[in-house]
Amino acid sequence: MNAGKNEIGDEHDERDASSDDASPTERPVRFSESFRAVFWSFFGVRKRCDLERDSKRLNPVHVVITAFLMMAMFIAILITVVHFVVSTK
Repeated sequence: MNAGKNEIGDEHDERDASSDDASPTERPVRFSESFRAVFWSFFGVRKRCDLERDSKRLNPVHVVITAFLMMAMFIAILITVVHFVVSTK
């Protein structure tokens, strides 16, 4: 009988512990946080603690969408610079 009580008690304790850990991660993630994570990842400059925090908090779909938008912006900037350089000569 004690084993049954411990299992139930352990499950309850695990839920309490996970709810304490889950509350900061359940906070809505702003677009700026996804943007910042992808921006620094483009340069390859990331702290390990930031990477671990972001992997727990950020939505992978938001990260992929942000990465595609930033890639499109980067390509547009490159095309604009090349067009400007070629047109001045």
